[in-house]
Amino acid sequence: MRRPSVTLPLQVYRAGLRIGEPALTGLLAWRAQRGKEDPLRLSERRGLPGRARPVGPLAWMHGASVGESLSLIGLVEGMIGRGFSVLVTTGTRAAAELIGARLPVGAVHQYMPLDAPRWMGRFLDHWQPNLAVIAESEIWPNTILALDEREIPLILVNGRMSARSFRGWERCPRTAKALLSRIAICLAQTQEDGERFAKLGAPRVSIAGNLKFDAPVPPADPQQLAYLGAMVAGRPIWIAASTHSGEEAMIAYAHALLKERFPQLLTLIAPRHPVRGEEVVACATTLGLRSARRSAGGRPHPSVDIYVADTIGELGLFYRLAPLGFLGGSLVPRGGQNPIEPVRLDTAVLHGPHIENFGAVYEALDRAGGAVAVQDGVELAAIVGELLGDRARLAGMARAGQDALRPFEGAVARTLAVLDPFVAQMKLQRLDRGGRVRPLARA
Repeated sequence: MRRPSVTLPLQVYRAGLRIGEPALTGLLAWRAQRGKEDPLRLSERRGLPGRARPVGPLAWMHGASVGESLSLIGLVEGMIGRGFSVLVTTGTRAAAELIGARLPVGAVHQYMPLDAPRWMGRFLDHWQPNLAVIAESEIWPNTILALDEREIPLILVNGRMSARSFRGWERCPRTAKALLSRIAICLAQTQEDGERFAKLGAPRVSIAGNLKFDAPVPPADPQQLAYLGAMVAGRPIWIAASTHSGEEAMIAYAHALLKERFPQLLTLIAPRHPVRGEEVVACATTLGLRSARRSAGGRPHPSVDIYVADTIGELGLFYRLAPLGFLGGSLVPRGGQNPIEPVRLDTAVLHGPHIENFGAVYEALDRAGGAVAVQDGVELAAIVGELLGDRARLAGMARAGQDALRPFEGAVARTLAVLDPFVAQMKLQRLDRGGRVRPLARA
């Protein structure tokens, strides 16, 4: 099928990023100074490889941030089992630190280059992937066009298209179609996502579900779990996880309201961005609450009211300590954070009204009684007080949450079934002299 031609806006975009390479280099340096980029691996963001390409067939998988990259683990393992090496790229330091520790043998990590044509070109020239798998909503024009020019099939997995993004793409329909028509297969999370991708020009759309339901639960250091568990034993404890600016003040206020009834109450706050730990401490201090920051070596001693979990990769530890958790980004209009991990770790879930990012999941959890919605800090305090005083109800919510998630599972198997024809086609092709498989024909 003939692809739509590259539109004028795309041509301008490509030219602008070619000319703007020096500015992008300066942007990366600025971000590195502020801790947002790894200064030792900054060259990877400009498409320069940090290691040699493995010999043989290679699948490239990209997940921008923590959630997207971790959702790919099942696919990584599946492709390794099918005889591929796997290159996993991410766009954030947090994701790189987490995914690097969890990748199986046969997979390597690199940072995703910025979407500048020359940088993406040298990235692809070095790695020469035979298949590209990109998660969720990472629609980078120069990346898509470069893959298309090299006849490397691109599969969008766990595809998500919010109503807001859809409206934005609708304003430039020819450009949307020029890009999405170059995606070999689009595997959407929900029927609504699939319909939006199809309306914008994706030619082959299927519904595979959400890979995050099949992702392994986050690990916890057993020594830390035993140590902290002994330290907080006997105290009523709850966690506010992945919180955003504006929510921590409400959570601290909820703690202050509950303290008279639960004088030994411990509130854990894990900000979505750990660098905001000092801001969380300030919210607690304003209300006369004592706090400690984990990143500064603090511990949840009996005198501590609020323990700030401002570290990366330890949510699995804190979910295992807390039977009740509030999921952030939902009392402020940020769309809500993923509730799957706490539910799978037997944590009953609370959330605010802003949950559109995971609307179907929260709807199922609320309907089953595995989650409860609150509107503000006052209602949050009231519900937390009810639940901490009723352990049987907490346990029932945890069981209901687990049951509500089961119908959503199986996305990894469905996605791998779609990848299998590409794997079969590759097995029919010859390796070149460098041990690489020639690019696949278009599906």
